[in-house]
Amino acid sequence: MRTIMTEQSKRRSSAASSRTPTRSRERDTESGGTGRTTKRTAIVRQARHQLEELLGKETESISAFRTTDEGWQLNVEVVEVPRVPDTTSILGTYSVQLDNDGELVGYERLARYARGQIGR
Repeated sequence: MRTIMTEQSKRRSSAASSRTPTRSRERDTESGGTGRTTKRTAIVRQARHQLEELLGKETESISAFRTTDEGWQLNVEVVEVPRVPDTTSILGTYSVQLDNDGELVGYERLARYARGQIGR
């Protein structure tokens, strides 16, 4: 029992440290840096949240991110059909357009594929 608790503690500690921002990123913003990393992170979070609300499905990851004249464009991977084992889940790639305020103005599903599919 003690070994299990120790392993769980290690995992929790590792997970918590991976969520903690890096020192250099904190210093950049605090020392008058541009804060671009923080703004981009907020844009990504906002895009994921808005798409999840519209689709009613969980977002998996961001596979592309770029600025445009109108705002931002992201490709977001979404779990469309969760399955067991997870490697057989169906995912979709969505192109998401955000305006300069980070509000979702459009999205389109570009592809649908099985998670275990290579080189789709």
